Amino acid sequence: MRIPRIHVPQPLQPGRDVDLPVQAGEHIARVLRLDRGHPLRLFDGRGNEYAAEIASLAKRAVTARVLAQAEFADRESPLRITLGQGIARGDKMDWILQKATELGVTRIVPLVTDRTEVKLDADRAERRLAHWQAVLASACEQCGRNRLPRIDEPVKLAHWAAALGEDAGLRLALDPDGDASARDLAPGAQVTLAVGPEGGLSDHDLAALAQAGFRGLRLGPRILRTETAGLAALAALQVLHGDL
Repeated sequence: MRIPRIHVPQPLQPGRDVDLPVQAGEHIARVLRLDRGHPLRLFDGRGNEYAAEIASLAKRAVTARVLAQAEFADRESPLRITLGQGIARGDKMDWILQKATELGVTRIVPLVTDRTEVKLDADRAERRLAHWQAVLASACEQCGRNRLPRIDEPVKLAHWAAALGEDAGLRLALDPDGDASARDLAPGAQVTLAVGPEGGLSDHDLAALAQAGFRGLRLGPRILRTETAGLAALAALQVLHGDL
C-alpha cells in the first residue's frame, strides 16, 4: 500500500486533526482518490515524523488525524553542505533545488552574480522564495527527508562571501581551472560550495570568492552546465566524504 508523505509546516501532536496544505489535499482527493482512513505520513520539516490517517475529505479541504510519532529516522548527511547557487533561468533553478535536496544539501543561498540573467525586484524575489520553499518541501516528501533544507533570500555573491563566518567550513568555488579535486579534499563536517549561473562565475566573482577564502574546485576535463555542475559536485562530495 502506498503511504503518501506530506509536509505540514506546523506543530503536530498525536490525537489532533490538522488541515493538510491545499496542494497536498487536492492531490490526495483528486489525483490519488484516497478515502477516509487511508494511512499517511506527516512531517513538520524540523525532524519529526508522524503516522496519520485521512479524517475527512471535502472539495476544498482534507483533514488528517495524527495518530502517533514515528520512530526517529535521521536521514541527514554527516557532511553539512551549504550551496551558494547562482540563480538560473526558469525551470533550471527548480531542478537544481529539487536534486540538491535529494542529495542532502543543508542550506541553499540563491546568488546574484555578474552573469545572473534573472532580474528579481523585492516583490518577485518574495514570490520566488515562496515557490522555492515549496519545491524543497515536495522534494523532501519524495526522498524521505524529515528536515527541510534552509533557503535564504537572494543575495549578491560578493556580499554573501564577505559575510561568511567561521562556521562556513571548507570553502569551494566551482572553477574549471581550479587547483582542487573532490577526492583530494579533507572537508571535515562543513562545506560551503559556490556555483555560477549560466555562463559560470566571472573573474570578478572568482576574485571576490578567493578574497573570502574560497578554493577553486574542478570537476574533470569537461565544462558542465549550471544545472549539472553543482549537483555533480554535491554527489562527489557525498560519495567521498558524506553518506553516499
